[in-house]
Amino acid sequence: MARPTTIDQELVQKAQTLVAQTTDLQELLEAQSILLPALHGTSLEQTASLLGVSRATVHRLQVKFRAKCRGRFVVKPHGGRRRVLMSLDQERAFLRPWAQQAKEGGVLVVSAMRADLSQQLGRPVAASVLYRLLARHGWRKVAPDTRHPKSDPKVQEDWKKNSPKRWVPC
Repeated sequence: MARPTTIDQELVQKAQTLVAQTTDLQELLEAQSILLPALHGTSLEQTASLLGVSRATVHRLQVKFRAKCRGRFVVKPHGGRRRVLMSLDQERAFLRPWAQQAKEGGVLVVSAMRADLSQQLGRPVAASVLYRLLARHGWRKVAPDTRHPKSDPKVQEDWKKNSPKRWVPC
């Protein structure tokens, strides 16, 4: 069974004054995430349903409001690289020898790069990890164009219509 929520009266009073005077939607949601369980005894799920957010967001809103009220609010954005295998500097160092090979016009084989990355990390990595690493550093697949840049479609059509037939029937 889950622990019952404990919200002290001082926090409830601060939330009530904030609800009365705020014009910011985020602050209003934070205050309501405190008031609904404290005054009406709603659970996290019920509060989330009433506020139109997820259960985890209700908890995040409550934590943020408590931290603001206690004066130790630190902005910690939700997002970013949470499961990094290497720092950006380590990734640059990993790509440095491959960049030299690419500058010389060599063909880079992803399977070889992936094997080298696996060896450096000491564990197997998926190909998507390497593709994301390459994209993060601005690398892209360079493929030849499907047509020549100086080609003229009108001249090509004219040649098709007026070209001499050089084949001999069997």
